Amino acid sequence: MIKLLYISIILTVSFLVPFELLSSEKQPTVRMRVLASHIANKIVTAAVSVCAKRGYLVSAAVVDRNGNLAAFLRNPLSGPHTIKVSQRKAYSAATLRASTKQMAARSDLNFAPDILLIVGGVPIKFSGKFYGGVAVAGAKPEIDEECAQAGIDAVADIMDFAD
Repeated sequence: MIKLLYISIILTVSFLVPFELLSSEKQPTVRMRVLASHIANKIVTAAVSVCAKRGYLVSAAVVDRNGNLAAFLRNPLSGPHTIKVSQRKAYSAATLRASTKQMAARSDLNFAPDILLIVGGVPIKFSGKFYGGVAVAGAKPEIDEECAQAGIDAVADIMDFAD
């Protein structure tokens, strides 16, 4: 009787231990950080506002880490082309995780779907964590990038204290 009890305990422990080890080694899900909509909206609002103060009529787009549109704002007097251009620049910055300025010389990306390597797209990162991309279109490319960065800077104080 006692022998049977020991055997059943040993079998139970030897059966359950491998599952314990496997479950603690690899998590079945991953944690993904996404900008809250009010933060994405603050980024595009600041970007368009900074450009407007400098005399440029632009559009600004924020996309999440997968390139999905999270926020968009267009000065009503900006050119209609700025809508798609800002979104594609933001998509490029997010999916490549680099500024479009850094990637502009990458001729191997010229035919990648939806990638647009015109200066003005910037990845969104705070405290070493990646969130997506922001881009501006409608001014000179260097000004577009400065306005996109101004959008990020407008929420940096809030995001530096995010968990």
